[in-house]
Amino acid sequence: MRSDAWEPDRGAEAINDHILMSRGIGNSYLVTSESGDVVVTTGTVTQGPRHRQRFEELLGRPLNVRKIVFTQSHSNHIGGWPAFNGPDVETIAQRNFADGRLDWTLLAEFAGRRAGRLFSIVVDEEDRQAQRTQAVEPVLTTTFDDSYSFEIGGRQFELYSVPGGEITDGLAVWLPSERIVFTGNLLGALYGQLPHLYTLRGDRIRSARLFVRSVNRVLDLEPEMLITAHDEPIVGSDRIRADLTRVRDAAQYIHDETVGGMNAGKDLWTLMSEIALPSNLQPLSQGRGRVSWYVRAVWEEYAGWFRFESTTELYPVPQRAVWSEFAELAGGPDVLARHAAAHVKAGRPVEALHFTDIALGVDPRHRTAREVQIAALETLLDRSGDAWDEVRWLETELELAHAALEQ
Repeated sequence: MRSDAWEPDRGAEAINDHILMSRGIGNSYLVTSESGDVVVTTGTVTQGPRHRQRFEELLGRPLNVRKIVFTQSHSNHIGGWPAFNGPDVETIAQRNFADGRLDWTLLAEFAGRRAGRLFSIVVDEEDRQAQRTQAVEPVLTTTFDDSYSFEIGGRQFELYSVPGGEITDGLAVWLPSERIVFTGNLLGALYGQLPHLYTLRGDRIRSARLFVRSVNRVLDLEPEMLITAHDEPIVGSDRIRADLTRVRDAAQYIHDETVGGMNAGKDLWTLMSEIALPSNLQPLSQGRGRVSWYVRAVWEEYAGWFRFESTTELYPVPQRAVWSEFAELAGGPDVLARHAAAHVKAGRPVEALHFTDIALGVDPRHRTAREVQIAALETLLDRSGDAWDEVRWLETELELAHAALEQ
C-alpha cells in the first residue's frame, strides 16, 4: 500500500547516477544519458505528467526522451504515454501488447466495475474517471517477439519477452553493463510474493509453466539489481537469486502437485484444501492470493470450467434458482440462519456463508441472517493474513453487509 501511494508533492528519487524512479500506482523510471533519455513505463493517465515533471525537477533540465519501453500493457503502466511521447520518440512493446490492450478495452465497463470494488483504497474516483475519459491508446513504433536491443548514449539495452507474469506481453529490460534488470510485474505487484496466477478482479488465467520459464530467463541474466514496477529496487545477486528461486520453485510445486492430484483422480476441492507449500518454499508474502486459488488456476488452465461433478454445470440454471424451495423445505430463513450461526460458533465461516447466501437470497432483509453473515465475514477477515485481494474483498463485503443491516 505504501509502495503504491500517490503523493503528488513527492519528488523523483535517484536509484544511481543515471536511473531515476518516480513512485505512483505504477512507478515510472528514467534512464538518462547525454544522447537522450529512456522511459521505462509511464504510470497512469493522470500521474504521467507529474512523473515527467518530477524527473525534470530532479535533473534540473528538460527531458530528451528518445525511447519509451512498456513492460506490460496494463493502464497503470502505459496511461502516461502522452506526457512522454513526441516527435521521433520510439515506443517499444512486446508483440502481444495489442491483444493485451484489446482485453481491457473490450471489457472496460466489466473490468472497471470489478477493479473499482477491489482497488478503491488505491485508485480514487478521479483517476478511474480519467481512465475512462482521458486515456489515449499508445501508438507503438516497435514490437518484437522474443528479444530486441538498442544502444543509446553508449549504454546497451536488451529487452526480453517474459510472458509468465501478469500478462502475456510482459517484458524485461536488461542493462548488461550494469547488470540491472527491470522486471515490471513479472514477479507480481509485491516483491517476493506468489505469482499472480489469478486475481479476483478477473483476468486471463496465467500459466505456471510460463512463469517458471520467465523467471528462469531472468535468473540466467544473473542480475545484481532488480527493479520492479511497484516496490523498492532489490540489490545483491545472492539475494535476488535466492528470492527468485524460492518463488519459481513454489510455482513449480503448486503446478506439479495439482497435476499429480488430477492424474490421481482427486477433485478440485480436495486439491485446493490439501496442497500446501513446504516450509522452505514459503513466499515472503501471499500477495494477491492464496495457494488454493493458484491450485484452481492450474486446474482450470488445463481442464477448463467443467469439473465432471454435476450435470447442472452444463446448463444456465444456477443453484440460486432453487434457493427459495430449499429454504421452504428447510423451514424458512430463520432455520437457515440458526444453522449458519452454529457453523460460525464452531469455526466454520465458509459453511455459514453457504447458509446465509440462501437465507438472504430468499429474504435480503432477514436481520439474523445478515448478522450471522457479518460474523462469518469478520472471522474470514481475521484469518486472511496478508492475502491482499482477499482482504479487500472481505472488507468490501462487510461494508455492504453493514449498510444492508442499517437499512
